[in-house]
Amino acid sequence: MSGKDPGFAQRLLTAEKAKRTQLEKIRATTVANEAQSAERQATRVETAEARSVRAAEQKTLKKAAANQRDAQRAAEKAEQARAVAEEKARKEAARLAQKQADAALKQDQKAARDSKYAARKARQK
Repeated sequence: MSGKDPGFAQRLLTAEKAKRTQLEKIRATTVANEAQSAERQATRVETAEARSVRAAEQKTLKKAAANQRDAQRAAEKAEQARAVAEEKARKEAARLAQKQADAALKQDQKAARDSKYAARKARQK
């Protein structure tokens, strides 16, 4: 055998060294990938926590806005009810005043009628 052609044992050793070198590269990249993976996972966890905090804040703000709208609607309804009650009281007062005016008018008319009747009776005697 010449120096150029390695023997079977030499080829086995070379193949074994190549395999070991590749395995070491894979292990090194795996360790680096694991570190990067851990960093990515930590970033994901932080992002998820921040998202949940923002969602909770938005939910709280929505509840506060809904409570404020409800309070405003209740105040508007109370104001409308008060306005309706005032209008009803005003109409009732006007109706009573009109009724009293009508009663006074009828009484005056009756008094006038009675006085005419009494005057006519007095003239006839």
